[in-house]
Amino acid sequence: MKPGPRDRLLEAAQQLTYRHGVAVGVDTLLKSANVARRSLYEHFGGKDGLIAEVLRRSAAEDEAGYERTMGAAGEDPRERLLAIFDQLGTVITEPDFRGCRYLAADLALADPDHPAHAVTRDYRARVTRLLAAELVRLGHPRPARAADQLLLLIDGVMAAGATRPGTDPAAAARELAERILAERE
Repeated sequence: MKPGPRDRLLEAAQQLTYRHGVAVGVDTLLKSANVARRSLYEHFGGKDGLIAEVLRRSAAEDEAGYERTMGAAGEDPRERLLAIFDQLGTVITEPDFRGCRYLAADLALADPDHPAHAVTRDYRARVTRLLAAELVRLGHPRPARAADQLLLLIDGVMAAGATRPGTDPAAAARELAERILAERE
């Protein structure tokens, strides 16, 4: 069964905004999705709503990816957290890797009230909670602070992976993560 206009718009926007940024033109989105302009407004209220929904969809996929990565690493919280950096090392070497879509959207969207910013904040908060839960299981003395630090390392890997080809930011971040995880007061 062929996807409907809403799904085609989401798919096209998810690909195009990652490849070209959120400034990609509406006409390009509509052409790629093979939908009429009316569909954009009916389903999303306009481009801003589409961008927010794409980020929401991507966030759910990425959060599930973190959970799969940690699940595959077993039950040890330390290994589960370090597995994230191993996986990021793979992600940033993929030929279509363009960096962190959330950071890129936040930087590109100057309007602080753009609905995409609420989505990116919520995504980061959920990932931080996921990290903090593992840190609590690990018995870390400052799980909230350490989760913030790990998220900063994740953001750094994504940014450096996109802007400094030929480097290994995931390995460097993993080493720093090991120090954070080893903290004992």
